[in-house]
Amino acid sequence: MTDRTKAHILMIILVITWGFDYVPAKWALYIMSPMALLLLKYCIGLIVGLILKLVTKNRNLIRLKDLPLFVLCSIFGEVLYFYCEYSAMNYLPVGLLTIILGFVPMVSILIERIVYHRLPNRVILIGIAFCIIGIILVIGGDLRILLEGRIWGYVLAFLAVFSWNAYNFITASLQQYDSLTLSCTQMVCTILLCAPLAIHSGLPALSEYTPAILGGLLWMGLFDAGLGFLIMVYGLQKLGPTTSAIYSDFLPVSTAFFGAVFLHESISWLQIIGGIIVIASGYVVIREKGRLDEERLALTPKE
Repeated sequence: MTDRTKAHILMIILVITWGFDYVPAKWALYIMSPMALLLLKYCIGLIVGLILKLVTKNRNLIRLKDLPLFVLCSIFGEVLYFYCEYSAMNYLPVGLLTIILGFVPMVSILIERIVYHRLPNRVILIGIAFCIIGIILVIGGDLRILLEGRIWGYVLAFLAVFSWNAYNFITASLQQYDSLTLSCTQMVCTILLCAPLAIHSGLPALSEYTPAILGGLLWMGLFDAGLGFLIMVYGLQKLGPTTSAIYSDFLPVSTAFFGAVFLHESISWLQIIGGIIVIASGYVVIREKGRLDEERLALTPKE
C-alpha cells in the first residue's frame, strides 16, 4: 500500500469522524465561547500527540526559523478558521454554512492557478460543480435558506474558506517535518494563541459541564484535535492542499447522517441522492487530481 493510498483511507476516516463534530460542538457552545472550546479540545489533543511522541520515541523538534510558519498555520487553520465557523452559526443556518464551506476546493484550485500556474482540466471543474450541487441536495435542496443569512455570517463563512486554504498551503510546504512533530507543534501554538482569548471570554464553571458535553469534548480532543489533526497533516503532505481540500465536500454527507442518528433529523430521498452525487463526483475529482499530480511530478527534473 502506497503512502498516497494510506492518506486517502485516513482522510475518509477523518471526514466521517469530523461529520460527528457538529453534534458535540453544538452542545458545548451553549455554555462556552468558540475560543474556550478550541482551547479545551486542543489541550486534550496535545496530550494525545505527546503520548504518541513518547511511545514512538519521536524526539524531533522544529527549527526556530520555521516558527513563524507554524504560528501562521495555527492562526489560519485553527484560531481564525474555527472562530469564523463557530461564530457564523449565530448568523447563518448550518445548512447554508455547510454549502459555503463546500467552496474550499474551488478556492484551492484558484490559488494553484494564480500562485503555481497550474491549470485544472475540465473533468476536475465539472466534478467540483457536481459536488456543489450534491451538497445543496444533502442540505435539503431548499434554496430559500439563502435569504436567512445575515451579511456578517457570510463574511465569517468566506473568511473560514480562505483561512482553511491558507492553512493547507502553508502546512503542505513544511515537507521537512514528520506529521507528528508538525501537528504537535501546531497544537502548542494554537493553545498559546487561544488561551488569552478563552480566559478573557470566560470558562464555564464545572457545574455547567453535563456528561454529554464532557464526552463531546473528549471526542473532539481525541479524534478532531488529536488523531484528526495528525491525519490532516499527513494527508496534506502526501496528497497536497487541493486534493485534501476536496474531502471537505464529503462533510455534509457525514454530518447529515450523524444529525439523523443523534439529533433525530430526518433524511429525505433528495438528500440521499445528493450524498451519492457528492461521493461519486468527489471520487472522480480526487482520482483525476492525483493523476495530474503524478504526471507533473514525473516531468519535474530531479536534482
